[in-house]
Amino acid sequence: MIARALRFAWLRVRREPGRTTLAVLGVTAIGALLFDMLLLSNGLLVSFRERLDRSGFDVRAMGSDSAVLSGPPIGHASAMAATLRRLPAVAEVQRVSIGSADVDGQPAARHVAIAGVDLAAAVPWTIVAGEPPRDTGEPPSVVVNRNMASRFGLRPGDGVTLKGRCGGGAAALPIRTRVSAIGTFQNDAADALTAGMSYRALAALCGTDADADQADMLLVASRAADGPAAAAAAIRGAAPALYVVTNAQLVERFGRIEFSYFRQLSSVLTAVTLFFGLLLVAVLLTVSVNQQLGQIAALRALGLSRARVMAGVFWESALLVGIGGAVAVPLGLTLSLWLDAILRSLPGIPADAHFFVFTPRAVILHAALMAAGAALAAAYPMRLVAVLPVAATLRREAE
Repeated sequence: MIARALRFAWLRVRREPGRTTLAVLGVTAIGALLFDMLLLSNGLLVSFRERLDRSGFDVRAMGSDSAVLSGPPIGHASAMAATLRRLPAVAEVQRVSIGSADVDGQPAARHVAIAGVDLAAAVPWTIVAGEPPRDTGEPPSVVVNRNMASRFGLRPGDGVTLKGRCGGGAAALPIRTRVSAIGTFQNDAADALTAGMSYRALAALCGTDADADQADMLLVASRAADGPAAAAAAIRGAAPALYVVTNAQLVERFGRIEFSYFRQLSSVLTAVTLFFGLLLVAVLLTVSVNQQLGQIAALRALGLSRARVMAGVFWESALLVGIGGAVAVPLGLTLSLWLDAILRSLPGIPADAHFFVFTPRAVILHAALMAAGAALAAAYPMRLVAVLPVAATLRREAE
């Protein structure tokens, strides 16, 4: 019976190419927007998780659950890092301090964010030119990102004078540093000026007491055999004063709090888009059924069952939405690349972040919503066919 109903629907679709083309084009446009909203609803979270995992660290320990720069620093950071390295579930520990500086003698666009790390551990940057910085020697070594190298004309081996402006206090005296390498930094914004050095050099740059031995955050890589959850539990047991969070927990919090705006926006736009798609197909089907009431009554009089005619209307809706929805996926992907480029150009967005990320989940959800839309769009036209008075309609058509 399904095959006959589908054939009946296909014949109806072929008989009216103009209406069919209009419906398919409308569904394609609406389906592409719907698909993009589904990509947006989860894309930034997927991208955020991928960037966290690429860093090589899957656990973070901080002084509190506040943001890194607003929370209290971790005291005795070197001793704390050494304690965590001895835990069986921990493979690597990196301490990170965040500071900032001005490039001395540069009047504009000179503000630089600086990460101070333990150069003996895995560092949060990748060198593309030059050699790794040293933790000893004068002047201190520094790694700069491509933006900073391009803005100030720096190459490995060049000297650059930095004036610290950390913590909002009085600026320290400028210090001369040597560019040892040009690198790419994790989570770097596309327009950011970023540098990295040893935490001792950063303390000197900021004019703080190196003996204070403080860090803003500890990055931890868990052993593959144990996993991040086991490493986080071990850290909480060894250092209960620290706030410990895994990448998965960080993404969950990000999605629940910081990302809630995108989820709400995506949900509203998805509902509105789906409604207009449903309305378009429902109107076209209703007009088509009203124009062919006489033919439908004649078919009923010749013995075609009510269920078969109703099934034909349903499958006609499914064909229109199915064809348009299938074409909408590649169109939506193309459109998402353009929209993603626009959003990524906003200030402060990491260069490797993406707002629209393709996932199988988005395709499955798109197909489910389109199928539900096709069924709802066919509901009213099917009702018209179900309650159609055959004899009265034939008499009216004969007059």
